[in-house]
Amino acid sequence: MSSVRYRTAVVDGHTLAYRETGDPARPTLVLLHGFPTSSHMFRGLIRELADEYHLIAPDHLGFGASDAPERERFRYGFEPLTQLTLGLLDQLGVDRFALYVQDYGAPIGFRIATRHPERITAIITQSGNAYAEGFTPFWEPLVAYAKARAAGEEHDDGAVRALLTMDATHWQYTHGVPADRLDRVAPDTWVLDQARLDRPGNVEVQLDLFADYLFNLDEYPNFHEYFRAHRPPLLAVWGRNDEIFGPDGATAFGRDLPDAEVHLLDAGHFALETHLEEMAGLIRPFLRSALAAA
Repeated sequence: MSSVRYRTAVVDGHTLAYRETGDPARPTLVLLHGFPTSSHMFRGLIRELADEYHLIAPDHLGFGASDAPERERFRYGFEPLTQLTLGLLDQLGVDRFALYVQDYGAPIGFRIATRHPERITAIITQSGNAYAEGFTPFWEPLVAYAKARAAGEEHDDGAVRALLTMDATHWQYTHGVPADRLDRVAPDTWVLDQARLDRPGNVEVQLDLFADYLFNLDEYPNFHEYFRAHRPPLLAVWGRNDEIFGPDGATAFGRDLPDAEVHLLDAGHFALETHLEEMAGLIRPFLRSALAAA
């Protein structure tokens, strides 16, 4: 079994941490995590796939073991995070790769794919949204908050601040998980994520990202045009019980990608925690087929 290496690189003056495993001579899969976690969410999957693929899982700036500069020193938003991710991949010499996106990783990964379609061999999305259908009532206070901030209006941020608490982090990992699989979710997950959320100054950073997320929708038409024009092989493997990005967001990919492979598992938002074996069993044949075609 390949060992996982925990490495760092300096991109635009910021230190980005990343996990890497597998033979660099093999096809590369880049894994982009969501909120409020880090590359830690991929710890099991990268070991599962390391015999066949070269895997790189970065921590976004402000997450995991990467730098977390104060918001006065860095404008936290999905466009700057995209530029840092591209800078890291360029520095590592990763020219062609498949993408795995989840949650926050989706607007970053889809921006990269849209702007550099020649570099993308395939896409795997796990609750990585690109369609309005994926949004659930969970987003209502976040949308109201983002619109009020953008308009410079008075706003009550209590409901969005509540999403940064231990109760909310625990809920993200356990909601929608069948009772017989709850014991597969390691308590380390929400404890680790919450410790990082609680770093001094981080609440304001996360509020900035919450406020910016709404404006990813402006990019959705570009994402859809990329799908139609370039037809990347796409696997959507999603928790059907996800109350953050609902399953309609998974099936919506079929509108622009009729050949998209969609699987809805009896899982929640962090399906890798409870369905690792099933997901790895779907990912292997998908990537083999996609890369053979490429």
